[in-house]
Amino acid sequence: MKIVIAPDSFKGSLSATAVCDIVEGAILKIMPTAEIVKIPISDGGEGLVEVLVRHQSGERITIKAKDPLAREITAAYGILRGGVAVIEMSAASGLPLLTDDERNPLKTSTYGTGEMIADAIKRGCRKIILGLGGSATNDGGLGVANALGVCFYDQEMERLEPIGENLCRVKTVDTSKAEILLKGVEITVACDVENVLCGHLGAAAVYGPQKGANPDMVTFLDRGLEAFGQLLEMKTGMKLIQLKGIGAAGGMALPLVAFFNAQLKSGLEIVLDEIGFDSAICGADMIITGEGKTDAQSVMGKVISGVGKHGKNQNIPVVVISGALDVGYETIYQCGVVAAFALFSNDRGLAWHMENAAELLEQRICDLFRFLAIICMIPQNSSQKKRSG
Repeated sequence: MKIVIAPDSFKGSLSATAVCDIVEGAILKIMPTAEIVKIPISDGGEGLVEVLVRHQSGERITIKAKDPLAREITAAYGILRGGVAVIEMSAASGLPLLTDDERNPLKTSTYGTGEMIADAIKRGCRKIILGLGGSATNDGGLGVANALGVCFYDQEMERLEPIGENLCRVKTVDTSKAEILLKGVEITVACDVENVLCGHLGAAAVYGPQKGANPDMVTFLDRGLEAFGQLLEMKTGMKLIQLKGIGAAGGMALPLVAFFNAQLKSGLEIVLDEIGFDSAICGADMIITGEGKTDAQSVMGKVISGVGKHGKNQNIPVVVISGALDVGYETIYQCGVVAAFALFSNDRGLAWHMENAAELLEQRICDLFRFLAIICMIPQNSSQKKRSG
């Protein structure tokens, strides 16, 4: 039996790689002759670098970069074969880099992410895969663009600091230096949400509060994103404000799309293409996938839905084992999933379940494969009984 293990991370508990190892060990306890193929997956957010570097035996690069408040930190990204750099914006611009008291999207910047992109280009990379998600910022991409050489000025031609509160003050944009650096560079932005730039479904309204924005800040940032978006639309002739996904990570990709032809794509599909997922699952008897919590949003470009669809295309049953199954999880059955199970099984609370996720996952896999072993034995036992009768 060939079994493919292709999970996302269980956020806060287990990496996708750890999940693969635990599931493999549990399966082999029950079915020691099973052929196991482990494919840890990311949807373009957390774990993107780890997944692609592991699959392609890439190199991990560590550099000094600025955090969201311009403090120097150590940040890492990956370089794959063929001069492809894979970067998670959260490495330098992520919310976990700040304390709760430091969260303020008026003052934070994506400059550090731009430093990572610039470093990769200087090392010879001509393709950049940029994973969005987990940002502490709402700067409309001012920071990342500034680190790449773009300069922003107010109406007095004073140069602006690339932070969220200055979005509404941008009147002039100079891209000349960045055009030299980015010539011949292809940027693909991994994005798994469809938020537009501004309005009630925009970057500030939907994600601003978790980054520390109060209602007045949300309104101010939303107006700033709209003004900046209108300016870039006027300069480029492109329709940007209502572009699906452009509101991800505080509108970070906006200047990259406007000036440097960056492409917004499903993070999951980027990953599946890069790792050759369809070839890897060919001939499998079963695929096991999972995530921290499965709910109605799991069908919206997440790992489970993508794995389910790709499995269905090859008539391979896909089983989900997640930390928890929440309201609306049944929608995954429309995406090729045939069964779903949860680790959350008693009244000890979320913290206990997260702390004991590894043991619970192993137990659940063992239970599942004990059942499958019985099913596999039924035809043989039944036929023997018929012959003996």
